[in-house]
Amino acid sequence: MKLQIGVMGSAGGVITDQECELARRVGACIARRGALIVTGACPGLPHAAVLGAHAEGGKSLGVSPAHSREEHVGLYESPLKPYTAMVFTGSGLMGREVYNIHSSDFVIFVGGRTGTLGEFCIAYDEGKLIGVLRDSGGLSNNFGEIAALFRKQTGALLIEDTEPERLIDRCAECYASDERPSAFAFEGLVHD
Repeated sequence: MKLQIGVMGSAGGVITDQECELARRVGACIARRGALIVTGACPGLPHAAVLGAHAEGGKSLGVSPAHSREEHVGLYESPLKPYTAMVFTGSGLMGREVYNIHSSDFVIFVGGRTGTLGEFCIAYDEGKLIGVLRDSGGLSNNFGEIAALFRKQTGALLIEDTEPERLIDRCAECYASDERPSAFAFEGLVHD
């Protein structure tokens, strides 16, 4: 089975061209690794990551909050293309976040607003391997500080980096090594 890498991030608000390009690079790197990209099937940075993955011939899974294709497009104003497959959870925006995290072997965060913060909290609580692309807008620079405030041991591992390709490589290597801590651990930025 292919590695499934979740990409969570800002679906709306002010998103710069530079932030979109960083998200595209995340998706492209995931595709080059032969992994499946998983997102909440929303616009914004997750969609930019899916476009990056598909430009490299990658496959994608969208986890929709909607009951149907029509509701996904009409009510949630979200794209259907270029997703390879779509799961319609019917669980709304907040409910589908759990499915996103559970469907991902590890999760990459790009930018972020309140919905992304919710996904981060779920990933942390579930003890996931979490990659954070720093300097990608939104809350991305604050997740390390937020995790330090939790004071709850879940086994989550947080890896931060400013380069999309290096972040994906570091997370994939860590996931493959299966040397996960039993308590929260933090690997900070790698500087060139």
